[in-house]
Amino acid sequence: MIKGIMDWIDDRSGIRGLVKEALYEKVPGGARWRYVWGSCLTFVFFTQVVTGTLLWMFYSPSTQTAWESVYFLEYQVAGGWFLRGIHHYMAQAMIVLLVLHLMQVVIDGAYKAPRELNFWFGIMMMGVTLALSLTGYLLPWDQKGYWATAVATNLMAEVPLIGPMIQKVVVGGAEYGHHTLTRFFALHAGVLPASLVGLVVAHIYLFRKHGIHVKEPRPKRDSYFWPDQVLKDAVACLAILLAVVTLTIYFHGAPLGPPADPSNEFPARPEWYFLFLFQLLKYVPAFWGAVIIPVFLVLWMFLQPFIGKSKVGHNFNVGFWWALIAGSVFLTFLAVSEDQANIKHGAAIEEAKWQADRVIEIANADGIPPTGAVSLLREDFQNKGRRLFASHCSSCHRYNGHDGRGFPVDDTPSAADLAGFASVEWITELL
Repeated sequence: MIKGIMDWIDDRSGIRGLVKEALYEKVPGGARWRYVWGSCLTFVFFTQVVTGTLLWMFYSPSTQTAWESVYFLEYQVAGGWFLRGIHHYMAQAMIVLLVLHLMQVVIDGAYKAPRELNFWFGIMMMGVTLALSLTGYLLPWDQKGYWATAVATNLMAEVPLIGPMIQKVVVGGAEYGHHTLTRFFALHAGVLPASLVGLVVAHIYLFRKHGIHVKEPRPKRDSYFWPDQVLKDAVACLAILLAVVTLTIYFHGAPLGPPADPSNEFPARPEWYFLFLFQLLKYVPAFWGAVIIPVFLVLWMFLQPFIGKSKVGHNFNVGFWWALIAGSVFLTFLAVSEDQANIKHGAAIEEAKWQADRVIEIANADGIPPTGAVSLLREDFQNKGRRLFASHCSSCHRYNGHDGRGFPVDDTPSAADLAGFASVEWITELL
């Protein structure tokens, strides 16, 4: 009976022929671990589509409901923290896999003729993936995403002539607010994924047309995609899934900072894979870091197939990529090191963590009012007290050696430290 059903389906769709063509493609030189990155990227993108669609069912894109809907998913929905964590860490894994896949293609010379178009599609896919990361960063509408997006969109204004107009279109006006959030959500959940699907389809079609490029001499005899390469791909995908699940469980989901508040400053930092650009902008003018250098790199990437025609050109391409990665890693290391050595930055991070824990504590106890979660912090007596102490008292007093919010004060205190005020210990120490 099952055979009859399968015969009927195959007669109407030709599914057996399609499966045979997909699985029994020849792998020149045999299955290899270095070929797994493309399949891993496809697996990660599929996971992102599934988890993103589920997240979409809970998300409400407005300045008064975005953070609140993420909070509800994270703390009220059973398994919501796990779902959001998988989406968060899988997105970061996708960036790493893109770099690995790109380097494998460049080292093997798989970007040369007749594969130029496929290489260019790969470069565009990398750009779309980075854009997905940037737009997704804002969606929780917390302090970290809000201020990091403000910094990123301000760089758009550096583009000559049309920069301010581009920034205004992306932001949705002169101020960051509801229109900024809805535009980023439309890009993140609609335009960019659809673009990536189209690029992936074109990429796979061209890959199947030209086949796998193998460096000579071939390591072993040719084999078929099924079962040898499929097994390696499956093992690699499983390893990525286990790593992401481990990170999700260890950190108990993705972080959620305090609600976005334009009146409350925050030490804006991008995600780790954009930190190198953040650090670079400390050493070069914004116009160079935001326009000249990116344009040069994109132009060079698209010219690589022509530069790499000769052996010298290919070696130059490979060397330039390694230098670019090494430079990015070094700049990222500098950025992290400087932040760790910066006492005020560390205090700002701790203050943001306190605010996040405090607003979640209040929301769990009293719920969220119609005015939104940001009003919980603005009206909270503990938060108000810390701010009042910092602005009116810390010029003379300290609280455990700081200004009441954890920030160091350069001036020498001229009055008593008020931590534990009026307690027996405090009076004893005063006397």
